[in-house]
Amino acid sequence: MTEPKTIACVLYPGLTPLDLVGPLQVFGALAGVTQGYRVVVVGRGREVVDTDTPLGLRPSHTFDEVPSPEIVVVPGGGAPTWRAATDERLLAYLRQAAAESAEVVASVCTGSLILAAAGLLDGRKANTHWSHRRFLAEFGAEPVADRWVEDGKFLTAAGVSAGVDMALHLVARLAGEQVARAVQFAIEYDPEPPQGALDWAQAPHEWFAPWTDRMMREGLAGTALAERLLRE
Repeated sequence: MTEPKTIACVLYPGLTPLDLVGPLQVFGALAGVTQGYRVVVVGRGREVVDTDTPLGLRPSHTFDEVPSPEIVVVPGGGAPTWRAATDERLLAYLRQAAAESAEVVASVCTGSLILAAAGLLDGRKANTHWSHRRFLAEFGAEPVADRWVEDGKFLTAAGVSAGVDMALHLVARLAGEQVARAVQFAIEYDPEPPQGALDWAQAPHEWFAPWTDRMMREGLAGTALAERLLRE
């Protein structure tokens, strides 16, 4: 009997829950409507960690328990994501998975900055939250303002809610359009935002720029990476 492919969603302190839980719900539905996949949440340990909301989350497995996932998904966040981008244990896990086992390495929102810090997006097209996109170039990636971006085995989504779209796209790639449609029905994903579609020409850059810089400075305080980014 063929072993199921493992989809490992990464959990680290301070992340944005929807970046993790959105794709996790999609992949959970995939495992429910078809065979061949198991879904886990991996972290340094199994203790509950804080998020950037009042909600705490707990990994189902440690990095050591799932050393060779076929699919890896890295969520994003604010200052804690910048801190995670200097976590050598996390970066080593991602490098090993990308080199040895992963067919797909994906990210949501600023999770792509962690992939970039691991050296996995050098010369590759990638996306992140629109307010942080400029940082991708400083890590050697090519910023692209699409809802999600594929370059080889790497799949990077824009901010927060884009993780659901990216995950549905990945389900279609893994299991076919019919299964992806069934998963979309399972989670009743049919968005109708109250304020309508976003006009990206009206994005409030002036509101977010101070917040973005503050998150970067706070998250990287005292690190060599901060010195490099501030110098550049």
